[in-house]
Amino acid sequence: MLLPIVHKTAELIEVVRITDPNRHFGAEDLTGDEVAHWEAPQVDQVLALVGDLPDGEMRRCFIPGWGIRVHGAAGLLFQLAFCFHCHDVRLWGPAVPDAQAGIHSFDADSAPAQELLARFRAAAEKPA
Repeated sequence: MLLPIVHKTAELIEVVRITDPNRHFGAEDLTGDEVAHWEAPQVDQVLALVGDLPDGEMRRCFIPGWGIRVHGAAGLLFQLAFCFHCHDVRLWGPAVPDAQAGIHSFDADSAPAQELLARFRAAAEKPA
């Protein structure tokens, strides 16, 4: 998946377990329960996994269960909401070019996707 170039300035990732997935098709903000905050080196590792997501076949449900808010030194850069059922991810935020924002397909069965999902699940299992 092609990430916005600004991802190289990321310093913090908030991991969100999405509690109301039906609102995320066009919502301005990613909402849900924050389950983790990741800093370096996890930020680079996670964004590398996202960048390595191969294209997939777009499906229709888009009921995302996981999301991330990616922050730089000056604040929010972009957000991603992942639906591992329909193999779609929504990319949006203040530092995302208009041509890049929107829903993209990815192969949810690929190794990078499965590693990303495992990290999300592990983050949710850790006590706050």
